[in-house]
Amino acid sequence: MATELSSPVSVTSQIDGKTLTLETGKLANQAHGSVVVTLGETMVLATAVMSSRPRAEDIDFLPLTVDYEERMYSVGKIPGSFFRREGRPGQDGILASRLTDRSIRPLFPKGLHNDIQITLTILSSDMENPPEVLGMIGASAAIGISQIPFNGPIASCRIAYLDGQYIIHPTYEQSTESTLSMVVSSSRDAILMVEAGANEVSEEVILEAIGKAQEANAATIGLIEELANKVGKPKVEVDYDYAASDAVVNKIKEVVGTRWSDLLAKNPGMYEMDDGEHQISALVTEALKEDYSKTEIGEGFKAVFREAVRGRILQEHVRSDGRALDQVRPISCDTGLLPRAHGTGLFTRGETQVMSIVTVGSLSLKQTIDSVGPDNTRRFMHHYNFPSYSTGEARRAMSPGRREIGHGALAERAIMPVLPSEDDFPYAIRIVSECLSSNGSTSMGSVCGSSLSLMDAGIPIKAPVAGIAMGLITGEDGEYAILSDIQGIEDFLGDMDFKVAGTADGVNALQMDVKTTHLTPAILKEALEQARQGRLHIMSKMNESISEVRDHMSEHAPKMIRMKIDVSKIGALIGPGGRVIRAIIEETGTTINVEDDGSVTIGGVDSTMLGLAQSRVDALTRDLAIGDIFTGKVVRLTNFGAFVELVPGKDGLIRNGDLGDIEEDLAEGQELTVIIREIDSQGRVNLSRKALFGDDSPPAPRPEPSGGFNRDRGGDRGGRGGRGGDRGPSRGPGGPGGGGRFQGGR
Repeated sequence: MATELSSPVSVTSQIDGKTLTLETGKLANQAHGSVVVTLGETMVLATAVMSSRPRAEDIDFLPLTVDYEERMYSVGKIPGSFFRREGRPGQDGILASRLTDRSIRPLFPKGLHNDIQITLTILSSDMENPPEVLGMIGASAAIGISQIPFNGPIASCRIAYLDGQYIIHPTYEQSTESTLSMVVSSSRDAILMVEAGANEVSEEVILEAIGKAQEANAATIGLIEELANKVGKPKVEVDYDYAASDAVVNKIKEVVGTRWSDLLAKNPGMYEMDDGEHQISALVTEALKEDYSKTEIGEGFKAVFREAVRGRILQEHVRSDGRALDQVRPISCDTGLLPRAHGTGLFTRGETQVMSIVTVGSLSLKQTIDSVGPDNTRRFMHHYNFPSYSTGEARRAMSPGRREIGHGALAERAIMPVLPSEDDFPYAIRIVSECLSSNGSTSMGSVCGSSLSLMDAGIPIKAPVAGIAMGLITGEDGEYAILSDIQGIEDFLGDMDFKVAGTADGVNALQMDVKTTHLTPAILKEALEQARQGRLHIMSKMNESISEVRDHMSEHAPKMIRMKIDVSKIGALIGPGGRVIRAIIEETGTTINVEDDGSVTIGGVDSTMLGLAQSRVDALTRDLAIGDIFTGKVVRLTNFGAFVELVPGKDGLIRNGDLGDIEEDLAEGQELTVIIREIDSQGRVNLSRKALFGDDSPPAPRPEPSGGFNRDRGGDRGGRGGRGGDRGPSRGPGGPGGGGRFQGGR
């Protein structure tokens, strides 16, 4: 029997004046849930699929995968890769995947171990409305209409703060120009995920933005519910076998006795805590293995462990390592550790240690991005590495995963607002943060280490930046505890991971993941204020190591010269096939970057060669004037004088009477220092040596003999052909030193 084609079903709503549409039934109907989300001309296909049975009986995590697929056809482009097809997701795609994953993961039932795959495919991008938030909405909608168990729906939006106004679903341009760009995921009752980049905004602006975003999300949730009511499937019943029975928990408490409280009373460090936990776990497993399954024992043990640690915090206001709730671990900072690096910052906070190393280079080293968004280059890059030895583990080294890329991007957003502009500091900047030891909040350690390294490198940042990770423990009766500078165990057992980074004047970056529905605006406000106090404390410790940007850069760092040339001169500088600019680069050992607006950046370590390259560029691109002095090569001899190449493609004539006493010794290839004596109405340049030195001119360096002065090499000045009417065809450089060298003014 033939399968009937389903009819498309769509719902539409106005969100802050913009039309948002959800449609299902037209595309990808074999997926368990399939929704196309449209805003403007940006379209994202979101699909959700769940395996029919659990992956394995003994796993203790949700095997959820979110794939964000950027298709270049969505913007009418062919991929720029060698194979001309999309490959692994880039940084933007990975960050979009993480936004969706972090938003939906807490809402699947605990104990659900079936494989779940969410695929978000960009079908169309109008280069105005960003697709990542549409993918997040689509994921919630696709799961909502499917049979997959889910405690949703939720919705997401981006909100920008621009010129004192809050904008829901801002365009790319509005987000770029705003002082705050934030993504918020929420249910009707609770905030679930926040990710923000800002430019020293106040905590009050952030709080108000979160509230307005939640209001907008409520309207989108209504749209998702409307679609689910029309086409939603009954949810699958799954035997989760999750919650530990009271009998198991009570038996474990009986076996453990006071061991947990005794261990916590010692205020153990990370390794002492791990050792104690393993010993107690082994004791419990041995005592209960005959009567209970491995899963029951494991879930019961986690419940007792969680109760012991959280209970001490809530009841005694003492943390597992003995700190007060708002106390930051001991901090030490150092700079200038690596002699050949351009800048180094070592930041240690408790058992977390990060070393950040900054390298500067030519603007030609900016990263080129092949994506569906408008940004195609990145001048500042922050890369975060998390090796296994940082936690005392032995495992195979891998390429950076999604976590590393996400943490690197968070620190990058925190540092970006304080960097000098490209005009003021014409360098590409790369920071690598090496996590040398980890017990919580290495991403914020990377922010602090990066700030130290930039100051050590002499890069004129606007202000130091520090970051802190906050936590939250909530009780059943409304009690709560906000924790400053959380460590690993508090992140694992807590209800919130809230990272805040910024300067003394405001917040630059924020990331929040919530695992509870008890987070109220009042708690969030208190957490932001406590984070501000912690950030200022950390900054004061950093200032004890280095309080001002160094007044010089490393001797090993390249030096940069920024010039501006007329756009019409770009072709003359580059030359046919790039020959002219390559000759300058080879001669001077510098890097030269030319932009479409005529900006030229020259970089090199050797100051002498840097100056030579600058003079070459200046001579090639400036308008010649009477009184300019050049050193150039003789390129042709005639019976009335010689032609001297001033710059590649431009010669001048020096007549015999202007040569002085070297007339009889002149040869092709010989260098002469000359002054421009005249530029006639046709642009022809007449030179003089006598006007500089008189008759007693110094001897000019001679090349190897090549025939001497041949007065029979042309009958008149026009014998060289029609270069611009009179000078013959352009030659281009003849290798290093081939062009003239501009030496001064009139």
